[in-house]
Amino acid sequence: MASTVKHISSKKEFEDLLKGDKLVVCDFYATWCGPCKAIAPKLEALAKEHTDVVFAKVDVDELEDLAHEHDILAMPTIVLFKKGASVGRSIGAAIEKVKTEIAKHSS
Repeated sequence: MASTVKHISSKKEFEDLLKGDKLVVCDFYATWCGPCKAIAPKLEALAKEHTDVVFAKVDVDELEDLAHEHDILAMPTIVLFKKGASVGRSIGAAIEKVKTEIAKHSS
């Protein structure tokens, strides 16, 4: 089954995604990061549960400029965007915090 979390491969693709009206939950991760691997299936499950929310992931080593632009200093960092602006953030594999942020901003 295809992933419900969109892998972002360019800055333009990321910017285009943020132009939409839906809440965007973006996982800034690294392939070598253990906690990133641990939270990935939980984010997939949330994406299936919240079909009205766009879930995306950005490899910080692949898109360093984008990570720097959004002040990503630790992985994983989950940033929520609404209408192009950052509205929430969770650092580390704290899925409950991500759920709380989604509930707060998805209505």
